[in-house]
This record gives sequence, C-alpha cells and structure tokens, in this order.
Amino acid sequence: MTLGDTSTPAAAVSSASGWKTELRATFVLAWPLVIAQLAQTALTVTDVILLGWLGPRFLAAGTLGTTFLMPFIVAGGGIVGAVAPLIAQARGARNIKAVRRFVRQGFWIAFLIALLSLPLIWQIRPIFTMLGQDQDATLLAEQFVHIAVFMLFPALLLMALRSLLSAYDATRVILVITVSGVVFNAIVNYGLVFGNFGLPRLELRGSAIATLLTNILMCAAMLAYVVRHRRFKRFYVLMRLWKPDWPRFFEILRIGVPIGLTLLAEVGLFTASTFLMGRLGTDEVAAHAVALQCASMAFMVPLGLGIAASVRVGVAYGRGDHEGVRKAGWTAFGLGTGFMALSCIVFVSFAPFIVGLFLDRANPANANALALAASFLVIAGIFQLVDGAQVVAANALRGLSDTTVPMIFAITGYWLVGLPIAYVLAFIFDWRGVGIWIGLASGLAFVAIVLVARFALRERLGLLRPR
Repeated sequence: MTLGDTSTPAAAVSSASGWKTELRATFVLAWPLVIAQLAQTALTVTDVILLGWLGPRFLAAGTLGTTFLMPFIVAGGGIVGAVAPLIAQARGARNIKAVRRFVRQGFWIAFLIALLSLPLIWQIRPIFTMLGQDQDATLLAEQFVHIAVFMLFPALLLMALRSLLSAYDATRVILVITVSGVVFNAIVNYGLVFGNFGLPRLELRGSAIATLLTNILMCAAMLAYVVRHRRFKRFYVLMRLWKPDWPRFFEILRIGVPIGLTLLAEVGLFTASTFLMGRLGTDEVAAHAVALQCASMAFMVPLGLGIAASVRVGVAYGRGDHEGVRKAGWTAFGLGTGFMALSCIVFVSFAPFIVGLFLDRANPANANALALAASFLVIAGIFQLVDGAQVVAANALRGLSDTTVPMIFAITGYWLVGLPIAYVLAFIFDWRGVGIWIGLASGLAFVAIVLVARFALRERLGLLRPR
C-alpha cells in the first residue's frame, strides 16, 4: 500500500455495506485528518512560544498581526474547502473530468482570494490606528503582516490540494506533510528569530518569513505528490491551468462562500466573547483563554470527523446511494459526539487539575484565575457535546452541497442566540464569565439542533435530489 492510500477506499463501500464497514472506513479516513488538524494548531503554538521568548512586546505584536490575518485565512479556506465535497460527489459519479476541473478552478479561486485580500491586508497600519491600537505594537505588527500576507497564496492553494487528497482517502500524506511542516517551521523560526544556525537575527520578521516558507514548502510537497503519484497524476491538474471553466468556478463559489461566512461568524463569536471577558477583568480573560484552549484542542477530533463525513456523504451522494448517505452521516455523528462525551466527562471531573497545567497553582496571584478557569471548563465540558454535534452535522450537509441554509442557521445561532444570551447573563444577571460561557453553549446548541434535524429530514427537504 502506498503512502496516502487506505485499505478501504470510499468508492468500495456499496449501499449494502454494514455499519461496521462504514465505521472502519470513516475512522481510517478521519484519524490522519484529526492529527493533521492538531499539527496545524501546533504551527501557531510554535510561533507564540518563540515570540514569547523574545518578550511580551513582540508577542503582542505577533498576536495582533496573526489575529488580523485570521479572518482572511478562515474565510478563504472555507471557500476553497468547498472543492472537497464537490470532488467527492464527482468521484461517486465516476466523473474523472469533473474532478480535474474542480481542482483547477479551486486553484483559480485560491489565487483570486489571495490577490484580492492582499491590498486590504497591506493597510494594517491605518486600520489599527483607526481602531486605537498602540502605535509601537502596530508598527511591529505591520512588519510581520507585510511578509506573512504572502502565505495566503500557498496556504489556499494547499487547501485545494488537500481537498483532492481527502476526497480520495489519501489523508495520511496530508498528515505526513503537515507534521513535517511543523518541524520545519520550528527549526526555521528558531534560526531566523534569534539568529541561530548562522542565520541573521530578524526577530518578528524572521517569524513571518518562517511562516511563509513553511506554507510554500507544504504546498510544493503536496503538489509534487499529486502530479507524480500514480493514483493522482492521471488527473493532470496542471494541464491547461489557464483555461477557465466558469460553471465549476461559480459552483465552488456557490457552495464555498456560505461555508466561509459560516466560519467567519463562528470565529467572530469567540472573538466577541473574548472582548466581553475583557470588560470583566484580566483574571477572566486569562481563565477564558485556558478554557478556550482546552476546548479548541478537543474540537480537532470532531472537526477531522466532520471533514471525513463531508467526503463520505459526498461520495455516496454522487453515486445516488441514499443509504450510503445515511450511514456516512450518522456514523460520523456517533463518533464525534461519542468522543465529545468522553472529553466532557474529563473536563467536568478533572477541571482543577487541567487548569493547573496552564497556571501556576503555587502563585497566590493566580488563585482567582484558577477558580474561574475551573468553572469555565465545567461548562466547556457541556459545550463540547453541542460543538461536536454541530460541526459534524454541518460537514455532512456540505457533502450534499447544502451550505446556504446552514449558514443562515449558524449566523442566527451565534449572533442572535448565543451572543445576546452571553451578554444578558454576564452583565444583566451578573453571572459574569460563567454567563458568557453559557451563552456560547446556548448558541452552539441551537445550531447543533437545527443542523442535525436538517440532516435527519434531508429526504423530505429535497436535499438528495440529483444535481
């Protein structure tokens, strides 16, 4: 078996296959994606650690710059990520030509998003000045962003390539390349930030260069794999790259733009919750950061399962296999919520111990933050259940090319349910940080319920009509 292949390819599972076969196929597809998502998080963690060694001034500037870039990366990745379910559907229908064309138009859209984002991101200094940010931090953040902005090109192209590999079950190569990228990023960061290994000491600029080079390397490695591996070179993804295919170009946008807006709405909700915590005090912000970090790490598991669900559902949908759609969706849902139930038990049972890994319990100044973080983590445990359910359900619906209505549900749940409840409980009822976390859980619970119900009613709603 070659790197990236699996013993149970998606197309091999017929409509008569049992739940056990579907469970195995989903797990084989998902586990490399889960670890790859964790490794992707490690890229940012590495930057934070090394900039922290430089000092709080540099860490603050790097954080500001990364925060400024994040909406563009998230939205762009969501749009280009629509290539995965569309390729999965084409694979299920055995339409090789459509696979090739979706990849190429994914390249077009990735390049276009990066190109259009560049001039706006370049204006970071006037934007931060208008927002009243510290002048010194703004100047340093500008140094970082004016280099790191070019990572959008390889990062979004990488997303299109990942979509192809995921749709054909080649998730192990994604894992290998991502982990290699983490190691490369750490080494180059350490060299360029501090001037080690005979390299120049570039400090914040060095971190930005390392981030850019890492994304270029990962994109180049994945492209080389696709064009050279016997399983993928038959697609000729680079042949006639300049040739437009407008129907597929706009199909990617039709599916992808709602995904990008959904992800932006979710990121915006958590950003807003951090600002609300900031109104309560520094202990609340520190405790919130600890609880959010724990929840984010656990979230990588249902996220990887959700991506697998999108592919499995898409392949079954493409071949007109309604039973396959049912099994793929509910199998991923069961795995995702099952894991989140375990993480909920861990969070609730061991909250004081977990937060003690982040904050020094021997320091009396941390006593309040530790208590707050432990209380937030208990609520985060319950929050885990609905968060896992909503991400798997949303991805299963993406496998059916159903993204616009889920986007409306998500924006409604995050901004018209979750955030108002968080504000009212925190500041009107004076539940403070606990109220904010209850608000977050309420918004995600709303989204989870309506998206799971939509998948359950997919036939009545006409979501399985051939496209």
